[in-house]
Amino acid sequence: MTDTTTAQTPPARFWAIDDLPGLQFDPLLDELLRDEPVARVRLPYGEGEAWLVTRYEDVRAITSDPRLSRRALAERTARVTGMTAHQIASHAGFNYVDPPEHSRLRKVVARAFTVQGMKRLRPLAQQTADRLLDEVERHGPPADLMAMLHGPMPLSVVSDLLGVPEEDRHRLAGWPDLIMSSGPGPERSRQVKAELTAYITELLERRRREPREDLATVLAEALDNGELNQEEAVSVTTAIQVSGAHAVRNNSANMVYALLTHPQHLARLRAEPELLPQAVDELLRFIPHRNGVGLPRVAMEDIEIGGVTIRAGEVVYASYLAANRDPGVFKDPEVLDFDRADAPHMAFGYGSHHCMGAQMTRMESEVMLSSLLKRFPALRLAVEPEDMVWQSKGLIRGPQTLPVAW
Repeated sequence: MTDTTTAQTPPARFWAIDDLPGLQFDPLLDELLRDEPVARVRLPYGEGEAWLVTRYEDVRAITSDPRLSRRALAERTARVTGMTAHQIASHAGFNYVDPPEHSRLRKVVARAFTVQGMKRLRPLAQQTADRLLDEVERHGPPADLMAMLHGPMPLSVVSDLLGVPEEDRHRLAGWPDLIMSSGPGPERSRQVKAELTAYITELLERRRREPREDLATVLAEALDNGELNQEEAVSVTTAIQVSGAHAVRNNSANMVYALLTHPQHLARLRAEPELLPQAVDELLRFIPHRNGVGLPRVAMEDIEIGGVTIRAGEVVYASYLAANRDPGVFKDPEVLDFDRADAPHMAFGYGSHHCMGAQMTRMESEVMLSSLLKRFPALRLAVEPEDMVWQSKGLIRGPQTLPVAW
């Protein structure tokens, strides 16, 4: 293997991860994808430097290569360079394990993400959307869809999946946003995670006594069978609750904003409702749904990616956002194209850590968009796009408010 690192790699770039307006693509990612697809970066927190990989094929390679480990990341005593001052995910869950441990956890959770399970959830999601849009209609324009649709609906759907009773759901409403932000700081994040952990422990114990057709029952049974330990069960439940409530809220709102600022695409969806599943996938590819990058991996031996040697022990980040904008794979990647027949997008990741909730997210997005289009044929933004207020310091990007009229 040829050592090309020294010859090809300039000093590390500092990536500040600034808040970006609207759905603007990160200019540094754009530059690196074009000029330096395997680059060295430093992020705002932690120690040292890391590799950042941006091209589609290289991202696929490192996220499916067993020589790159998430477990090794958890075993480090010093925090690697990253986006937050505190650890977001638990070391016991999906994020910090490799196969076969990761496969064991996924096998248990997959029992709730079956085709039959999604069929059970879709009518519940539709009922929730209809009820919420009834309230929007009664409220009248202008209405804030973040507060009235995109916030409560994903929380309701993931609560239906987990088996959270109606009377408890208000307790969960604010926790995901505080956990998935770089703003509140380590102490507040730890406090919120402790509160959520206590609730999930209580829920799993309740499902041991009162089994239902939900994920909490699946996990409680796995605990009793010895397939999971308590820390793993709580961590897995937390990850699903937080991502299901927080990420889908922002992603679905971004989709509505994208459609309302692309009137020709919106008109086409109204005329061709059968195009919706394909349109949702293209929106997932097109929208830069997060800030920065997710968790990295650690090289367990020397490997070569994109003509660059990554040494054993070095940290590697993969940008799914940049991969989804790779012009070598997607023609005119900056264009929203509902007829796109390029390679599959990587909005849900790739390899063993591909998001288990992908089908549920697609289902929720389809239900929300189809319900909005049918209910409000004249739906439009109630403010100019440049006057929209966007969330600050969030790991997942999205509007703070989404005011609409009709």
